[in-house]
Amino acid sequence: MESIMMDKKPHIKPYLYGMLAGFGAISLSIIFFFLIYRFDGFGDAISTLTGILMPFIYGAVIAYLLKPVCNTIESFLRRFIPEKMHGLVNVLSVTLTILFGLLLIYALCMMIIPQLITSVTTLYYTAQRNLAKFVQWANHVEFIENNQQIMDMLNSAYATISTNIDDLIKTRLLPSMQNIVSGAAVGVLNVVTMAKNLIIGIIVAVYMLASRKRFVQQAKLVLYSIFKPRWAELIKEEVKYADKMFGGFINGKIMDSAIIGVLCYIGCLIFKFPSALLVSVIIGVTNVIPFFGPFIGAVPATLLILIQNPIKALWFVLFVLVLQQLDGNVIGPKILGNTTGLSSFWVLFAILLFGGLWGFVGMIVGVPLFAVIYDVIKKLVIYGLKRNKEIDLLQTYHDNFGDPEDDVPVETSASEAPPVETNNLSITKPRHSM
Repeated sequence: MESIMMDKKPHIKPYLYGMLAGFGAISLSIIFFFLIYRFDGFGDAISTLTGILMPFIYGAVIAYLLKPVCNTIESFLRRFIPEKMHGLVNVLSVTLTILFGLLLIYALCMMIIPQLITSVTTLYYTAQRNLAKFVQWANHVEFIENNQQIMDMLNSAYATISTNIDDLIKTRLLPSMQNIVSGAAVGVLNVVTMAKNLIIGIIVAVYMLASRKRFVQQAKLVLYSIFKPRWAELIKEEVKYADKMFGGFINGKIMDSAIIGVLCYIGCLIFKFPSALLVSVIIGVTNVIPFFGPFIGAVPATLLILIQNPIKALWFVLFVLVLQQLDGNVIGPKILGNTTGLSSFWVLFAILLFGGLWGFVGMIVGVPLFAVIYDVIKKLVIYGLKRNKEIDLLQTYHDNFGDPEDDVPVETSASEAPPVETNNLSITKPRHSM
């Protein structure tokens, strides 16, 4: 009897797997239906969850940006502190890293904020003075004085503008004063909330930096407990690739933008452009955005100079063009190299896609994120070609469009090949040619 029962046990597994697969398909269908017809509620839930976790998001970003500094300080301290005092090395490295970050922010604020206030004040008075000069010039131009039609047109325009301003104050501004005050209060509350989240984020960053190695090992344990070793290794390699991609791109872009901002400031001082520091900050900050950054920064910077000195605004445009050529052909390639390996088309696609989804942040992280997605898709395509014994198509593609430095994977049987094996395709030096 027991032998009969033992013979029947293996036949239960296919039915069990089928039931689980059916249950999973039904569950996914319900979730998909819910997302389609209740998308607003789902979006509100995500926004609420994001707001709650915002201090941890700030902390994770701060810790990720400071991680290279922390690792460098830790490696330096290990030369002088014995291995048995590992805890002391960790505490000192994290403490010095946080102090370095705070001192850097403090120094930048002390250098930039007073100059920005001076530049904005100068801009205001210069614009006011230029407007007064224009009005004075218009009042003394004989052609305008002797032409009654132009004088009537100017007087009518002045009366219309005055009437519109008066109506705006009486009919719109005063009745909506309560909403304006409420909006200002909400703005102040948002600033206070952001400051609170930032302070908590710094504390979270301290914990994350101090426990970064433990978190990595915990993630590794979870990974290998869920997936088979082959899949776990592939996921681990892809995470390493993503870390290399994001770290190299973002840190390199920050360094590149800082250099461009400093060079712009030096150039503005040499050529005596007005509002030198304010203009340089705009150029440096917007340069973080790939592709569109130089154009986004050049427009407001040129307008600021145009208000004060139209002739110098023209020279500033030429200066920015030269500076961006220097960045695109010399500084950028030296710092970033071919970090993402994406073509210009896919860079533009990533910026527009993720910029539309996440705004300014999406324009910054969109390129490395899309590069990781591109790499995964490329590996899956190579695996599919090898499984279907169509590796010759990849060879033909490389002959026509591929980068000469890319190697075509050697053909192997699908059964021998791991799921997303890329053989000779380099992970550390990605060159996406597809």
